Amino acid sequence: MSSKAPRSHPKPKRPEPELRAIRAYLQEKRRHLRYLTGNLRYYATDWPHNVIPLLYELSIKVLGLRLGDFRQYPPRELRGERFPVAGKTTELPAIAIVTPSYNQGHVIAQTIASVLDQAYPRLEYAVVDGGSTDGTRDVLDRYLQRLAYCVSEPDAGQSDAVAKGFQHVQGEIMGYLNSDDMLLPGALRFVGEFFALHPNVDVIYGHRVIVDDDGQEVGRWILPPHDAEVIKYYDWVPQETLFWRSALYQAVGGIDRAFQFAMDWDLVLRFINAGARFQRVPYSLGCFRVHDQQKTHALSDSVGQREKDVLLAREHSGKHNAEQAQKLCNSYALRSSLCAILLKCGIRY
Repeated sequence: MSSKAPRSHPKPKRPEPELRAIRAYLQEKRRHLRYLTGNLRYYATDWPHNVIPLLYELSIKVLGLRLGDFRQYPPRELRGERFPVAGKTTELPAIAIVTPSYNQGHVIAQTIASVLDQAYPRLEYAVVDGGSTDGTRDVLDRYLQRLAYCVSEPDAGQSDAVAKGFQHVQGEIMGYLNSDDMLLPGALRFVGEFFALHPNVDVIYGHRVIVDDDGQEVGRWILPPHDAEVIKYYDWVPQETLFWRSALYQAVGGIDRAFQFAMDWDLVLRFINAGARFQRVPYSLGCFRVHDQQKTHALSDSVGQREKDVLLAREHSGKHNAEQAQKLCNSYALRSSLCAILLKCGIRY
């Protein structure tokens, strides 16, 4: 009996077109996977450059805040600041404040009251008027008994008035407030206690509130922590919130009377170059008033720009890198936006 081996049937071959399709499908999935993992790696390693811009745009749309803008939203009632509860410090430092003035009679009473109504126990306040002809003197007469020094006579401009005022008042802490700006209630108590509790800090400044001619709030600058490299390119320090130790002021030679617009930025830069220790405090200390007649707008494109150019040339040895400056400015603005969002959430950073 013969046995036959079972006949083997060859496996049917898959049509070549189907194999090519499967191979192409797998390659496409592999490329897709590589694309996804690459994106994940990119966002994980470079998140500040991808997430923060989104937060910046979100803050502008939701909060209406853009660093550098002076009118950010329709006028609204001025909102005060919630400063920390007064501490146990009893030895508050003396504070000397100077207000330079010229033909700001319609608002200077608000400025003076914003300082005197602080009821700071060790305050020396001077008002130096350049010989106004608009009724400013009548306002000053009402406050003479409460001022440490007051004069109304021709001078060589704002920086000359500030320097003159500081010659007649004394204080461990110094600051000046223009005649159209204001301090927020409680600011001086906060400033005095901060310097008393932080002997290692030489200079402080805070967020800026912007008000219109009627004292209505129209914007805010929420500043990130101090960045000396950025400040050497852009004057982001709100002058009305700036306070410093008198020893530092004497060490750098005080206000430079040659400047008529950028005297505050010049002073800050000389503080930085002297090795001063800065602290941006996460509170709004003062209000900057915007109106059509103010010097900030009237001189910004002429005298102001020339003085800025002088300071940029001095700080960067005549080699101002515009591209580097713009990168620093963009980064600073993004950090400002992040601080604004955190502040909206009740977090002061």
